[in-house]
Amino acid sequence: MKPHDPDQEIKRHNGGAHRKTVYQLVLASVLMFGFGFALVPLYDVFCEVTGLNGKVTRTGPVTLTVDQARTVRVQMIAVNNETMPWRFHAERNELVVHPGEDQLTAYHVHNPTGRWMLGQAVPSVSPAEAAQYLHKINCFCFEQQPLQAQESRQMPLLFVVDPALPAHIHTITLSYTLFDITPAQRTALNLEQAKRRVVL
Repeated sequence: MKPHDPDQEIKRHNGGAHRKTVYQLVLASVLMFGFGFALVPLYDVFCEVTGLNGKVTRTGPVTLTVDQARTVRVQMIAVNNETMPWRFHAERNELVVHPGEDQLTAYHVHNPTGRWMLGQAVPSVSPAEAAQYLHKINCFCFEQQPLQAQESRQMPLLFVVDPALPAHIHTITLSYTLFDITPAQRTALNLEQAKRRVVL
């Protein structure tokens, strides 16, 4: 019978505790990484449910009577998420529009990196009360935007302000935040490839 060795017992205990800590840290990292990938769609759903930031959803073609007696200022803002290196700006910073009249403008992007990337623009409107009266007929934010290294693109935006916009609202701010969703796309492709390998 071997004599009891307190040092060995302490080493076994410490080794188990270290392994447990490492597992917990790895799990926390994976969860935070996954949450970062899910941030854009989660934000989208959250805003649709709560109306936060005047989130606008796709409304499709709209036929309205043009109110020639009234004008509304629409300010166009472009913002990059902190992880997005693209250059992103509006073609025009401000439009003066008649409610009910289709307005065509554009945003511009440039990928200055040396790699292919995938972007997603998330819109918001202020004041939030105006969100339901701003109808996006065609918008680059409806689709993900892939850009090759050093590629530039003009992204069209066709919208109309509803004549039913409350009379006290004279200015609407339409802001787009551009997110880098390249890691999420690669993760999705890797998962799909892994599933195919398991099936085969």
